[in-house]
Amino acid sequence: MPIIGKLIKKGSAISHKISKLKGEEYTKQLLVLKKLINSAKQTQFGFAHSYQEILKNPDLVNSFQKKVPLTEYEAFYDKWLRKAIGGEKEVTWPGRVKYFALSSGTTGSPSKRIPVTEKMIRSFQRTSIRQLATLHEIDLPDVFFSSQVLAIGGSTRLIKKKNHIEGDLSGILKKHTSIVATPFTKPGARISSIKDWNKKIERIVENAPKWNIGIIAGIPSWCIMLMEKIITHYNLKSIHDIWPNLHVYIHGGVYMDPYIDKLNALTSHKINLLDTYLASEGYFAFQKSIHKKSMNLLLDSGVFYEFIPFNSEYFDSEGSLKNKKKALTLNQVQEGVDYAIVISTNAGLWRYIIGDLIRFVNVNERELIISGRIKQFLSLCGEHLSLENINEALLKLSKTEKKEIIEYTIFADEKSLNHHWFISLKTKTSIKKFSRMLDEELSKLNDDYKSARKYTLGKPKVEFLPVNVFYDYLNSIGKSGSQNKFPRVLNKKQADQWLKYISKR
Repeated sequence: MPIIGKLIKKGSAISHKISKLKGEEYTKQLLVLKKLINSAKQTQFGFAHSYQEILKNPDLVNSFQKKVPLTEYEAFYDKWLRKAIGGEKEVTWPGRVKYFALSSGTTGSPSKRIPVTEKMIRSFQRTSIRQLATLHEIDLPDVFFSSQVLAIGGSTRLIKKKNHIEGDLSGILKKHTSIVATPFTKPGARISSIKDWNKKIERIVENAPKWNIGIIAGIPSWCIMLMEKIITHYNLKSIHDIWPNLHVYIHGGVYMDPYIDKLNALTSHKINLLDTYLASEGYFAFQKSIHKKSMNLLLDSGVFYEFIPFNSEYFDSEGSLKNKKKALTLNQVQEGVDYAIVISTNAGLWRYIIGDLIRFVNVNERELIISGRIKQFLSLCGEHLSLENINEALLKLSKTEKKEIIEYTIFADEKSLNHHWFISLKTKTSIKKFSRMLDEELSKLNDDYKSARKYTLGKPKVEFLPVNVFYDYLNSIGKSGSQNKFPRVLNKKQADQWLKYISKR
């Protein structure tokens, strides 16, 4: 049986077992938490937060929340992770953590080092197999099941430090990939280890005709750029001229809708889209049905979840947390509310706020969407403009005006009291007209924005830039390709850096 067929069969068996437990979601989460606390009770973190005492309390969750504060990376690093990175044992997880994934996210901070344990790696592997089982419901031709998977990720070359090994998460996972699966995953070890993104892309383009790709996985902007380069290099009409069995695109990390038209323009038959919620901190959710855009939260993969409502009761105007203890559990969440997601994991992260906002669209089926980032919203004059509002407005403009938006970024200009936009369009248009229509769309979507525009917030300022300016900038700060995404909403530090760069051009 071809490799994809084998994985789907195995994934189906796992999914079948899990489906028997449907309806016991919160119970599964309680079991996960108890197992995590029990595993870490003899660690430094466990002793400091009385894990033995928590385990004796019949109200496990309440006791856990009272004794363990909510935390973000900087605070967790200063007190705990720094020790583990330095080689100390039994810090926040049993033994010595051997691997750390480098992750800079989109908030402009230096590279974070996220712990990756053997338990976490096994959770990733099981979840990946389970996700492939979703292909069962898609009407795919038999030849698809003998095709290969192309993952557009970071360099798999890991860096040996004094006390640990670090690198891109894809490199750490690749090191633990089954020998059976290795021949069926592309671009292969040699190309995957290349650190220079442009050289890696060149090698993939060169080797593209040798491969039979059925699934492509990665961030939309880079995957689409790769397909464009292949089509141009070989003078093709579509990517299916070279990969006729390409039927599935597994994406994640960014809002997909703005890229769909562009993807369709590169293909000659339908590509089935499957969303994932995968980060250096864990594998949290994936899309189980091509007929729904939502993803299903994974409740038994070594992660205990909590949720903080993203409102003025819990967060200040800059997105900083007010209450260091209070959070909701899965059985307390409601549909249609934006929550900051909090995780405790089998890699030794405890009540860790990862910075994403999620929204449940179906609580009973634990279906969710990613609705934004805690720090990526604008509220210069009380407009409370979310990343979702921004994406929705741009998508509407691109469709009504037939102007494809390739890349964009925005920041709040405190001096001018307005929003400063930088946008890359495929075809030219009037800045004045585009600005007016953008302003109108945002006003329709957000009443706070509409009110702020009436009294205090100035008209949006829009600049059009070639798309290569965005990519060159990422390259200039060492974030070209792979899992790196251009930040959609710039904070002050990022904005200063960005303005300095484009002024030189």
